Amino acid sequence: MFDKILIANRGEIACRVASTAHRMGVRTVAVYSEADANARHVAWCDEAVPIGGPAPKDSYLRWERILQAARDTGAQAIHPGYGFLSENEAFAQACADAGIAFIGPRPSSILAMGLKAESKRLMEAAGVPLVPGYHGADQDPALLRCEADRIGYPVLIKASAGGGGKGMRVVESGADFEAALASCQREARNSFGDDAVLIEKYVQRPRHIEIQVFGDTHGQVVHLFERDCSVQRRHQKVLEESPAPGLSEALRQRMGEAAVAAARAVDYVGAGTVEFIVEQAAYDQPESMKFFFMEMNTRLQVEHPVTEAITGLDLVEWQLRVAAGEPLPLRQEQIRRQGHAIEARICAENPDNQFLPSTGTLRVYRKPEAVSFQLGSVRFDDGVREGDAISPYYDSMIAKLIVHGQDRHQALARLDAALAQTHIIGLATNVQFLRRVLATDSFAHARLDTALIAREHARLFEHPGVATELACVAATAQAWLGPRPLQSQNGPWIDPWSLRDGFQAHGPTLRRWTWRLNQTDVTTVLHTQTPMRLAIDDAPARPFAVSRIGDELDIAWGEQRFRAQVHHWDEQVHVFVNQGSLVIERVDELAHAGEQTDTGGQLTAPMPGKVLSFSVQVGDAVKVGQALAVMEAMKMEHTLHAPADGRVAELLYAPGDQVPEGAELLRLASPD
Repeated sequence: MFDKILIANRGEIACRVASTAHRMGVRTVAVYSEADANARHVAWCDEAVPIGGPAPKDSYLRWERILQAARDTGAQAIHPGYGFLSENEAFAQACADAGIAFIGPRPSSILAMGLKAESKRLMEAAGVPLVPGYHGADQDPALLRCEADRIGYPVLIKASAGGGGKGMRVVESGADFEAALASCQREARNSFGDDAVLIEKYVQRPRHIEIQVFGDTHGQVVHLFERDCSVQRRHQKVLEESPAPGLSEALRQRMGEAAVAAARAVDYVGAGTVEFIVEQAAYDQPESMKFFFMEMNTRLQVEHPVTEAITGLDLVEWQLRVAAGEPLPLRQEQIRRQGHAIEARICAENPDNQFLPSTGTLRVYRKPEAVSFQLGSVRFDDGVREGDAISPYYDSMIAKLIVHGQDRHQALARLDAALAQTHIIGLATNVQFLRRVLATDSFAHARLDTALIAREHARLFEHPGVATELACVAATAQAWLGPRPLQSQNGPWIDPWSLRDGFQAHGPTLRRWTWRLNQTDVTTVLHTQTPMRLAIDDAPARPFAVSRIGDELDIAWGEQRFRAQVHHWDEQVHVFVNQGSLVIERVDELAHAGEQTDTGGQLTAPMPGKVLSFSVQVGDAVKVGQALAVMEAMKMEHTLHAPADGRVAELLYAPGDQVPEGAELLRLASPD
């Protein structure tokens, strides 16, 4: 076994690898960019080496600096994590040439599976089922259009060197093909340095099911069951679970055998995932399912903890042992699964604004405690701490929440409860969106496919959310109680003049607050004389009581009793209750008197990022909703549309410029 390894990654996966290494007695070396100088993974490892600027191309993708860091620190092996250099065959070869073990597959395997067209040809030769499509080397746009017409719409354009949903477009008709191809190629060039694409038939009602495989240097290859990753947005996974609901055991066995055959076809060593697209005639007809090879990820997957939960195995430990030349710890017949596991990706993004990525500081970061049950667990994998900044340079994922239960029903309940305990303030996240997905009929009853989010749009995006009056009551309770008592050596110091128990020696007193949500004001009126009562707007006052239990407020209001956590940040009040969360604003009517805002004629950057292109010029007339510009942020492209009719008066930035959130990109004048 190695004495010391270098982890060529950052954030959550760097901390994850370091945890297993420490448990095994292996010392660890972190590398970090200027943006990550104070990051958690830097403190987590035994040593740390700076490798460059904040952009990945200036640091985490500079493999010559990473190799030098390994030499300087005496690291015997490099773990690439996922993303960055994990599927870069040149880096894997450079490690071998330097006499440093690459904790991953052979360079030849990465190359064979990294080019999607080549991998399709290999899989066809190995007898693995393929989706009808074009995987040729000729990339003439006219030929690609002809092949798409031949296959029949809808088709899927995919970057040949791609992954993670980048460089991928669904095309519904021939009229949309050229624009989708150009966008796909541009994103592929930016992400992978290769704009080659392949064209495939877009499978209807598809499920995304992948098989975890492992190979060693002794010729053994096994699979560790499947994961269903069908719930996706922008072709990126949101929820992953195992076992995949609704699969027959016969289909599971055939998919496992096909995955092992795929791995053997490229002499695979280490952890990998063979991804299949599964076509289903109906959600409740497992016998109608057909599976087709999609791609192979030649690395550890983000969702590997799901497999760890159902098998009780540590896949990072397996990676280290295999890379050190040891045989696989178990044979196929010795691998067992138990219970059901689900993983939720917690991301810095705004689901209610087309999942645009969000940046900012984790002002409040409360997460559920890791718990191990008699059968099952709650696990939280992250690489950040309260006070850390989420920057625009890296992926938007903040953390992963993994739960394991006796069955799917129990796992769902545990996941929802754990998400309810996850409180993040300082930037937009998808935590409440994830809870809404769990509550949909489609997910709850395992009617799964990659269109689930679109199909459940009304439930997910037109949701009533937490009742406004409940949030206002909780905010009022917090405002009434004020700050928590000061601590002294003998426990909390109670100032009798600051008690908020409603007692007074004179007549009744009213306290009034105004709260704002979506431009609507709500007034709460507290009758402070014992027994206290609380009214909202002109409704009758109800009996009211509140007390603190740890960080929570225990609130009784009329017939309702509930617990809440309330966090103030500037003028915003973040209210968390069991049903969900809501952000409201405390209104200071004097401070806000006379304020007016109108940005109807501006096109502003919804997040920090880089301007890629403008589709209009000065003087052009535009219509509301027309595509005007394309930005790149957190490794994804985002098209920006006209907020109103008008004429382009001025372009304020040029393609390639970095812009902050809220920056005005172009100025629109009146159409007249």
